[in-house]
Amino acid sequence: MADPTFVHLTDLHFGEPDDPHLHSDTEATMDQILSNIAKIEPRPDFAIASGDLTNAGDPQSYRKLTRALDGIGMPVVYAIGNHDTRAGFREGMLGEAPGSDMPYDHDQVLAGIHVITLDSTVPGAIGGAIEPAQFDWLKTRLADHADLPKLLVIHHPPMLGETQDPDFWRGIRFEDSLRLAEILKGRDDIKGILCGHIHHDRFSVWHGIPVIVGLGQHAATDILVTDRLRMVQGAGFGIGRLRPSGLTMALVPLPSDRAELNSYPLSMLRAHVEQVEAAAHAAPEHAD
Repeated sequence: MADPTFVHLTDLHFGEPDDPHLHSDTEATMDQILSNIAKIEPRPDFAIASGDLTNAGDPQSYRKLTRALDGIGMPVVYAIGNHDTRAGFREGMLGEAPGSDMPYDHDQVLAGIHVITLDSTVPGAIGGAIEPAQFDWLKTRLADHADLPKLLVIHHPPMLGETQDPDFWRGIRFEDSLRLAEILKGRDDIKGILCGHIHHDRFSVWHGIPVIVGLGQHAATDILVTDRLRMVQGAGFGIGRLRPSGLTMALVPLPSDRAELNSYPLSMLRAHVEQVEAAAHAAPEHAD
């Protein structure tokens, strides 16, 4: 039996061309990506789209994305990210009744791999989190299909350090990253975690588990610039292969001139995070 393979997409950011916050033609980029995917032989078994499927989270954008991926020729595992909305995704992508705002946690077996997807979004926030009920759900799912290798799909990557990062909006909040590490510690059936969010390729070994962050299909973060968040032209996708020896990822970048698309002061992002956290802490008191 051939080793299972998959395509890793992330940060697709589908939206309307007149969206002033989009900055790139994500539909044209996806056309190029799909053209490249069609050339892969043998055909991959499935695709993973690890969040920020749309730019504004509106049902119309999810419908547009569904049409764009209709001919991809393989099952697609969807996660949602901070640019997505649960209600918009459930209505536009899943065809559910308007208004449903439940986290989108799910799992399935594809090509002999148990794929577990966690919803790390926090409505209104840039950074991610995993709530206690989701950890309980994860523990139950990890006990299923004990004979199969597992991949986790989470839009926000776990924080990698041993102390809080000042720019913790780049991943799952620190305390949740620690709890996730504790749950996964010593599990050799977890072959990788597939993520997005930070808009650049980054491969890490986190407590013995490969964490794969993809560049995505929207824009690239210029990681050589550290005094602001500088976004430039850039897109690509990954091809994963799971051998008995472990996970391999190959990258397929699109040609790019790396022209600047936009630039964000880090102070603005940090202020936004602080406002969201302050509102979250004040909410229970306000409710009383």
